[in-house]
Amino acid sequence: MRHDDRRDGPKLPAPVNGPGGGPGSGPGSGPGSGAVNGPGSGPGRGGRGLGVGTYPGTVMPTEVTETRRRVLLAKPRGYCAGVDRAVQAVEMALDKFGPPVYVRRQIVHNTHVVSTLEKRGAIFVTEVSEVPPGAVVVFSAHGIAPEVRRDAEQRRLRAIDATCPLVTKVHNEARRFAAKDYDILLVGHAGHEEVVGTSGEAPDRVRLVDGTEGAKKVQPRDPSRVVWLSQTTLSVDETAETVHALRERFPNLADPPSDDICYATQNRQAAVKVIAAQSDLVIVVGSPNSSNSVRLVEVAKDHGAPAYLVDDAGEVDERWLDGVATVGVTSGASVPEELVSAVLGKLAGCGYDTVEEVEAVPEDMTFALPRELRPSAAAGPPATG
Repeated sequence: MRHDDRRDGPKLPAPVNGPGGGPGSGPGSGPGSGAVNGPGSGPGRGGRGLGVGTYPGTVMPTEVTETRRRVLLAKPRGYCAGVDRAVQAVEMALDKFGPPVYVRRQIVHNTHVVSTLEKRGAIFVTEVSEVPPGAVVVFSAHGIAPEVRRDAEQRRLRAIDATCPLVTKVHNEARRFAAKDYDILLVGHAGHEEVVGTSGEAPDRVRLVDGTEGAKKVQPRDPSRVVWLSQTTLSVDETAETVHALRERFPNLADPPSDDICYATQNRQAAVKVIAAQSDLVIVVGSPNSSNSVRLVEVAKDHGAPAYLVDDAGEVDERWLDGVATVGVTSGASVPEELVSAVLGKLAGCGYDTVEEVEAVPEDMTFALPRELRPSAAAGPPATG
């Protein structure tokens, strides 16, 4: 899948690293949203990927010439704390309660993760009405509207809420501003599950703004009483452009208490900017329905490199490599590290046997498990309702 539209945006805000580290880094205040610093946990996590020089065929020389084929591997990449937490939630629910465990929508936007969990006994459904009464259901990382929670209660489902704490933070902001009678200009993409969930918190007050064109058209009730919030997985630069366009129309536009774009989205975009500037080609590993992965392709192109999105190594087209000396590689926030390793293995087979990991910003964050799965909840999640 190739994305060809190019844009120039304002300067990237400083990346963030952990709670209190900067915009968009604070933990959510909803249930199960506590955040702590520390190494990633759980099997197969993005933070446990192979190190530099450990990929098949990889050699780390002390000096790389301009003509030698090489890979620049972005860091940070792959699993963020919210994705890690959500995937663990399904895995732990399967271990604790046994299959089937139902999951409303894709737990994260990655086809390989979903397929792996399906093989373990997870059943993915579109709505909770498809879940048998009394069964265990996990809500995805993207968040849900209040009406979904009410439907689950009516069916007395045993619900586990794996909503990312940073999405929960945006939901809380929407409720607070709606209670103060603000119109909420929600910057995001129509139909994205996160946008649907946030809009559901205050449907009479939320006005969707999809890019700068949306900023020109939105009509709030009172232009002097508006605030902007955003989807957490957007391009930092494009969001800044959209907010600038909104502020030109609405000078009294209020800001959220902290940036809504999450730390992981910001950090991965910062990293891809660094490698794109030094690469002849950038490969982003991620699924087409992953907003943050698609944004990485756009950011790479905006910073001078042709870029492609691939779900796995099988989608890498060797024709892309004609005349290419340096390939940049990164992955979206819902991508397990083994998929990146497979892409590096394919590139090594094509002669790109040198891998340099380029760290743009340190990242070390984890979130507490959903409260229904913490040790204190030994009996399991209660039936709602």
